Amino acid sequence: MPEMASDEEIDRFTQDLAEEAEAGGYHLNPDKEFTQSLVRGLLANRERYGYISCPCRLASGDHEDDLDIICPCDYRDPDIADYGACYCALYVNAEIEAGLRSAASVPERRPTPAERRRAEEEPAVLPGGLKYPVWRCRVCGYLCARNKPPETCPICRVPRDRFEQFM
Repeated sequence: MPEMASDEEIDRFTQDLAEEAEAGGYHLNPDKEFTQSLVRGLLANRERYGYISCPCRLASGDHEDDLDIICPCDYRDPDIADYGACYCALYVNAEIEAGLRSAASVPERRPTPAERRRAEEEPAVLPGGLKYPVWRCRVCGYLCARNKPPETCPICRVPRDRFEQFM
């Protein structure tokens, strides 16, 4: 049975996540109690599996199989872009962080194990052999490969509208 994290460890890890998130242009959920319960789940999963898998998803315990749900998960950015929060609502957009709106329910977008196996066998490819479009910040040149540009550039902090599709 995993050892329960202390309040001090939860506070410290929450602070580390918040600093890392803000440095990258992201925001943690402003509901401190809710956020700490998610951090408690991340720490329990780290103790249980050796990595911080999403506390709202069932991890297999196989690191390779769970790579897409290790926090921050592969679905965080599209979830925030589409719904304002990630699946577990640990990460939220600026509107939710500022209290201008509340987080809504986010549907699960993680493919089933069978769908993941199929995708590995037949990966989707864009023109030029890319799996995702590449976005470029017109201010600092930061590049990222994902379906949509980030809400805020993690380098120069300009908003999403300053990105252009590069490839």
